[in-house]
This record gives sequence, C-alpha cells and structure tokens, in this order.
Amino acid sequence: MSYRRTLMAAYMAGVAQVVVAQAYPNKPIRVVLSVPAGGTPDVLARTVTPGMSALLGQQLVIDNRGGAGGRIAAEMIATATPDGYTVFMTSPPCLTIVPHMSKVPYNTLTDFIPVSLISTGAMLLLTHASSPITSTRDLIARAKAAPGKLNYSTAGNGTANHIGMEIFKGIAGINITHVPYAGAPQSVIDLIAGRVDVMLNSIPPALPHVKTGKLRTLALAGAARSSLLPDVPTVDEATGLRGVQAGSWLGLLVPAKTPRAIVMRLNEAAMQVVQAPETRARLIGQGSDPVGNSPQEFAAFLRADYDKNGAAVRQSGLRVE
Repeated sequence: MSYRRTLMAAYMAGVAQVVVAQAYPNKPIRVVLSVPAGGTPDVLARTVTPGMSALLGQQLVIDNRGGAGGRIAAEMIATATPDGYTVFMTSPPCLTIVPHMSKVPYNTLTDFIPVSLISTGAMLLLTHASSPITSTRDLIARAKAAPGKLNYSTAGNGTANHIGMEIFKGIAGINITHVPYAGAPQSVIDLIAGRVDVMLNSIPPALPHVKTGKLRTLALAGAARSSLLPDVPTVDEATGLRGVQAGSWLGLLVPAKTPRAIVMRLNEAAMQVVQAPETRARLIGQGSDPVGNSPQEFAAFLRADYDKNGAAVRQSGLRVE
C-alpha cells in the first residue's frame, strides 16, 4: 500500500509540474539586474531579453538594482517569491566575489537556482587617450617607480574588475591605488576625462570609446586575443607575466524552491535565444562569448567560479566592510 501511495504521490507531483509549465508565464516577468543601466551586464541582458519575451509570450521587464557590489539585487532575489516572475541576471561580483570579502545575507550555493549561463568575456586593460602610459610594461615600470601614485577605477568594491586588477598587481609586484565607483559607466567617464589612470573593463562598453580614440587599449586580460581587437595583445604576451586573466560573465538565476518546470521553461527560452545565429552575432559583436547551457552545467560553472574567486580573495587579503 505504501508503495502504491508513493507511486501516486510521484504521479501527482509530475502532473503538477506539467500544469505549472503549461500555465507559466501568464504575466510579465521582472528581470532584476545587479548593475546600473549602461553596465556590461545591462547591455548584454538587453540583447537577449527581447528574444526571450517573444518565446515566452510575456514581456521581460528589466529592473536595474545596482549598488553594494550587486548585493542589493542578490538579496532581492534570494527573498523573492519563487514563482518565476522575479528572475535574476547577474555578473560575478555579488555571487562569487563579494561573499568571500564580507558578510552577505544570502548563500550563493543554496539561495539561488542557476538557469543558464548567457555569456562570458575577458576584460581590457585601458587608459585614456592623453595618458603618458604607452604599454602594459610602461604601466608596470611607472607603478614601480612611484608606488601608490597611479590609480585605477572600478565599478565598485568586490567587482570583477576590482579583483582582476588586484590579481594583476600581485603578479606584477606593483602598487596602484583603487578608486571604486558605484557602477562601471561613471568610472569609464572619469577614465576618459583623465581623472583616473587605468582600469580593467569588459569589451562591450569600452569598444565604442576605443574605436573613437577616447580610450587606449594596453592589453587584454584573457587567455587569447579577441577577434574584435586582434592587434591588442594579452597581458601575458605584452609583459611576459603568466596567469593575468580577468573576465566577467552574465547568468540567469531564480530564487531557490522555484518549480523545476519553470526553471526548465526559462532555460529552454534562454538557450534558444543565445544559440540563435542573430543573437550570437550580436553578443560576439559586443565582445562577449555566447554560451547558453543547462542548469546543471551553469551550476558547475558557478561553483568553480565561486571557489576560484574565493582563493584569489584569500590570497590578496581583500575585504569589504
């Protein structure tokens, strides 16, 4: 009898999942972003959400909640109703970097369900057009000659460009002063104006300024050169250093306890859009590498990134109070 009850319970659970999948979505979906408008994740999210809206038959409405390294947005998602109508598109900081640097009111590995990794991308080491810094080797030489005099901007404490620059500083053996901003757009504006010396930033928001000559590329903090900027060497190539890699990613997640049927419905839409030739071309044109994978694959990626950044934070001694 107990066996039959178990079978019936499993059957009813399966039926419930089908009903949920068929009914979802029946109203607009709020997409919380962990950055202000204009940041790289925002640019990339706005590339994929229109296609997902068309596939799901409901509008995906972007809600930019930048600040505190993305912690504000992450906490909103961690405490949101797990019904698929409040979802999360985010880059690494709030999930895989900041939790190692300060206490956060959520657990990256238990309070969220990974849906799909949208894209990945390496960062550019940049300076402004009138800067006397002519190369990465020159940057290192100047920093060693005057420790702490040069500065670098980031989108905030605990962001991917912050930890990337700290790793670069450690490998190069230099001291450059950190100037955190409340988001990437303002930090780029001040770099262009010459108010800061250098920064690491993703390719999408930097590329237009590079093409118009407002920003100068020193190197790419990646394992290989970018097809968009084939003449720009990697940091390793430019300096002879090894292991200077800094990048970001964009992923789609939902609150823990969201029904699996909804997770898979969102995953199906995300994968279909990201892998569509037109979307892939747009993402690549923005300096990003399209992915679009399964929840299990994204979960493994997230855990690996979490562990890697944890090790980097411990090694560098970074803290955010």
